[in-house]
Amino acid sequence: MFMLANFLMALAKLADFVLTVYIWIVIARALISWVNPDPYNPIVRFLRQVTDPLLMKIRRFVPLMGGLDLSPMILILLIVFLQTFLVSTLQQFAVAIQ
Repeated sequence: MFMLANFLMALAKLADFVLTVYIWIVIARALISWVNPDPYNPIVRFLRQVTDPLLMKIRRFVPLMGGLDLSPMILILLIVFLQTFLVSTLQQFAVAIQ
């Protein structure tokens, strides 16, 4: 049983790391949108390819408020919620089955 507990603990740490990295990618995407970036720049293309699918889904439900796009902030809040819920649940489950 300790192997499953260790696996779940490692999975929780990996999920925490991946979600944190994705938050920083969303922040970088939001910062780059404030300037007029070159759309053919590989970094800009990467940021758009990684974030646009989720941001477009959020933009369907949240209208622009005076030209202000709130979708990156909403996505970050959703990721933080998921990170808090998922990581802590996996860690508590791993501790419980030890």
